[in-house]
Amino acid sequence: MSVKRFDSASWLGSPMSRRRLDLSQFGSERAVVADMCARVAAEGDDALRELGKKFDGWAPGPRETFEVPGRELAAAADSLPPADRDALEFAAKRIRAFHERQLQPASGGLPGLELVTRPVRRAGLYAPGGRAAYPSTVLMTVIPARIAKVPEVVLATPPRPDGSVPKAILAAAHIAGVDTVYRIGGAQAIAALAYGTTTIPRVDVVAGPGNIYVTLAKREVFGAVGVDGIAGPTEVLVIADDGARPDFVAADLAAQLEHDPLAWAVLITDSSHLADRVEDELASLVGGLERKEIIRKANCCIVVAGDLDEAMHLANDFAPEHLLIVTSDADRRATQVENAGAVFVGPYSTVPLGDYVAGPNHTLPTAGAARFASPLGVHTFLKRTSVLSLDRDDLEMLRDACVRLAELEGLGAHAHAVEVRLE
Repeated sequence: MSVKRFDSASWLGSPMSRRRLDLSQFGSERAVVADMCARVAAEGDDALRELGKKFDGWAPGPRETFEVPGRELAAAADSLPPADRDALEFAAKRIRAFHERQLQPASGGLPGLELVTRPVRRAGLYAPGGRAAYPSTVLMTVIPARIAKVPEVVLATPPRPDGSVPKAILAAAHIAGVDTVYRIGGAQAIAALAYGTTTIPRVDVVAGPGNIYVTLAKREVFGAVGVDGIAGPTEVLVIADDGARPDFVAADLAAQLEHDPLAWAVLITDSSHLADRVEDELASLVGGLERKEIIRKANCCIVVAGDLDEAMHLANDFAPEHLLIVTSDADRRATQVENAGAVFVGPYSTVPLGDYVAGPNHTLPTAGAARFASPLGVHTFLKRTSVLSLDRDDLEMLRDACVRLAELEGLGAHAHAVEVRLE
C-alpha cells in the first residue's frame, strides 16, 4: 500500500492538494461519448440497440423493449431475503425523513411579487452497475424526486449480459416508487434520457452517479436537459488528533478507497505518532480485504499539520466530498467547516453510515466542487418561477428608478415601455 506523506507546506505545494475535475485528459473518451450522444439523438432506439449490445453485452430483440416489466419490480422486492428487504425499507424510511425536511415552507415577499416552486415534469435517474450494483443509489435519487412531487420518475441501469437487472436494484426501485426501469447503461443511457427515443421518454433532469463515460455524457447533454452535477472520483478527508483510534481512521480511509482506483483518501493530523500508526494499520488491514487491488491503486495521502487550526484550513481548501472529524473537540471543529459535501462528527459517525442508512444523501459534490455545490436533494428536482402582478399605483412607485436605470444602460425602449403606460 503506497501512502504519500506530507507536511503542510509540501502538501500545499503538491498538485495533489489542488486536485480538480479535469476532463481534458479524457480526449478520446470525450470523442466517443459525443459520437454516441449524437447517434442516439439522431437514430433513437436503433442506436441504443447497437450501443447496448456493444457496451452492455445485451440489447432487446425485435419483440422486446428496454423496459423492465412493472410486475418484476414488486416480485423482486417480495423475493428478497427478509433481512435484505428490511434493510432497504429501514434505509428508505430514514432517507425519506431527512429529505422531507428540505421542503421549504411558503414565505412572504414584496407586494405583487410571488415566488412559485414547481417540480420538473419527468426525472431520469441513473444507478450504475459494472463493478457492483448500488440499490442505495436508487433510494438516494428516487426518494428526493418523489418528495419533490415529480409526476414521473424513471430509472436507467445497466443490464447483465442476459438482459436481467440485479434483484436488489429492482427491489429498491419498487420501495422508492419508480414508475419505470430501463435496462440500459453508460453514456447511451444518459443520451436516451436527455433526448428521448420512441420507447424511452425525454426527461427534464438527469441525476445519479456513474463512471467516466456517464460523467462525460452528462456534460455533453447539459443544456438539452438539467443535470445534478459533473462528478469526479469519490473521496474522504479525515481530520484526527492524537486521541483518535488508528484502526478506526484506517478503516474509514480503506472504505472510501475500495470504490475506485481513482478514489481519494486523505488524513490530516497534528500528530506524527498517529500518522505512523494509521499507516501501519492501513497496511495490515488492506491485505485482508476483498478489493485490496483497487485500494492499492487509489490515492492515499497523510498530511502532518502544525496544529488543528491549520488542519481545518487545509480541509476547507481541499473541499472534500466526505469530511470526518475525529478530535477531542470535534463538535467545535465542525462549526469551522466551510467547504464539504457531507460532514461526519466523532469516532462513531463513520462515512458508510451516510452512504446507506443515516438519512442524508450520498450523491455529493466531488473534486473541490463543495466550494460551490450541494448534495443531491429535493431541490435538484424543483424549479422556481417569479410571478409579477402589479397595478398602476405599483407602476408609478417603481417608475422613476426603472426609467433611470434603463437610460443609464442606453435601453430607451425599456424606458418607453414603462412611460407609455403612464401617459
